[in-house]
Amino acid sequence: MSRPKQCRKILSPPLMVGFKPFGIPRSELEEIVLQYDEYEAIRLLDYEGMLQEQAAEKMNVSRPTLTRIYENARKTIAEAFVEGKMIVIEGGNVDFGRKWYRCRKCYKLIDGLENHTACKHCRSGGDEELIPINNEQ
Repeated sequence: MSRPKQCRKILSPPLMVGFKPFGIPRSELEEIVLQYDEYEAIRLLDYEGMLQEQAAEKMNVSRPTLTRIYENARKTIAEAFVEGKMIVIEGGNVDFGRKWYRCRKCYKLIDGLENHTACKHCRSGGDEELIPINNEQ
């Protein structure tokens, strides 16, 4: 029996909930999941340009574990590109450090209820519009 997964530290959820191929209706696409920790590995290594040791420390995992997470992320993204699948970013054993929400109407990312203000797409600006992201832990 394998050890339980260690909780991975993530700076914040991604701004978007996923990506889809251009020109194909969502109803016709197969989904593939990119977990939050896989997204974070791509963000730290490829976008931020960190070394694996630095990124592993930020995520609270070992360097070999980060390498496995990164390889899974690259495989998932490659499969989506080659096979024309939609990427949905969700799930995994992660810790965002604080409570995050996403608006049901405009999908805006909100860092805590105290920071929720109505935007031009949201009429009421009430907390009932918010979906807690941290419930997936």
